[in-house]
Amino acid sequence: MKIYMIRFCSALMLLFSVNLFADVSVIVHPSNGSALASKDIAKIFLGKKKSFPSGGKVAPLNLKEGNSVREQFNKTVLGKSDNQIKSYWSKLIFTGKGAPPQEADSDAEIVGLVKANPNMIGYIDSSSVTPDVKVIFSF
Repeated sequence: MKIYMIRFCSALMLLFSVNLFADVSVIVHPSNGSALASKDIAKIFLGKKKSFPSGGKVAPLNLKEGNSVREQFNKTVLGKSDNQIKSYWSKLIFTGKGAPPQEADSDAEIVGLVKANPNMIGYIDSSSVTPDVKVIFSF
């Protein structure tokens, strides 16, 4: 009986933990016709790729550190923890080889910035997507 209770509680916890993680959408300006794979998005947010496939300059936007959507993006797309990302950018800044993406306080701010600038790319909680932006990748 005890083993069944443990299994039941484990299954219940798993169901509730799934709902804690929101879907994340990577967004660009509606006029941007570029198609990007997950690896291309990772290169952009790690400063290894500076332009869209169409040739336009790219300006990535991050949510502020500590945001759960940012943590999920870092883990899923970049394959790194927040601490690993912080260390990665510290090394690049120290050597003068790069600067981290601009940061925004909220999903709404990212939507506004992407809507106003065809060169920007950002990620937000999928529930915050508006018709003003184009979703190019979701997870």
